Amino acid sequence: MILGLRFSGLGGLLSLETLRTHRAELTGWVGGNLPLAALGFVLAYAAAVAFSVPGAVILTLTGGFLFGALLGTLLSVVGATCGAVLVFLFARAIFGEAALERFGERGRSLAEGIRRNAWSYLLVLRLVPLFPFFLVNLVPAFVGVRLPVYALTTLFGILPGTAVFSLSGAGLGSVLDSGGELELRSILTPQIIGALLGLAALSLAAIPLKNRFAR
Repeated sequence: MILGLRFSGLGGLLSLETLRTHRAELTGWVGGNLPLAALGFVLAYAAAVAFSVPGAVILTLTGGFLFGALLGTLLSVVGATCGAVLVFLFARAIFGEAALERFGERGRSLAEGIRRNAWSYLLVLRLVPLFPFFLVNLVPAFVGVRLPVYALTTLFGILPGTAVFSLSGAGLGSVLDSGGELELRSILTPQIIGALLGLAALSLAAIPLKNRFAR
C-alpha cells in the first residue's frame, strides 16, 4: 500500500502550480469551513508523513497560505507529529527490535546515540539532518524509546523549520494578489526573505550541535 501511494503520482499533485490553479476554490472553502478544513489538513499531512508521500514542504507552505503563518504552523506540526507517531507505532508493532540490523552500521551508530540520551539526541536529529529522515522515524522504535519522548522531541524539533516554511506560505497570497506568477523573483517578498533568513540563522545556530553529534 505504501509503495502504491508513493508511485501513484499523488505526490505530484502537491505543487505550487496546483495551489495557484485551485486557489479560489481552496481559500473559499477554507473560509467557510475553517474547523473542518483544519481537521482535513491535519489528517492529510499525517497521512502524507505516515505513507512517505513526497511533498511535505509543499504541504507546509500550503498550510501557511490557507490558514496563515501561526495557525498553519500549528496544524502542520500537529499533522507531521501524528504521522511520525504512526510510523513509530507501526514499525515497533510489525518489525520489532530485530529490524535494526537491516540498517547496517549507520543504524547501529544512530541507535547507540539514542540509547545514551534519547531526549537531547532525538531533538537535535529533528533540528539537524545528520541521518536520513526515515531512519530518525524508524530507529527509535527499535531501540526502546518511549512513545512520549519520541512524540515530544518530534513536535518541538520540527517546530522552528515548520514555522519558517509556514511564514513563507503566508507570503504567497500577496504574490498572487498582485497578479504575480509563482516564480523565484516574485516569491521573494519581505515575508519570505525574513523566513529564509530565519532558516539560515537556525542552520548556523545548529552547527556546533551538529559537529558534536556527528563525532
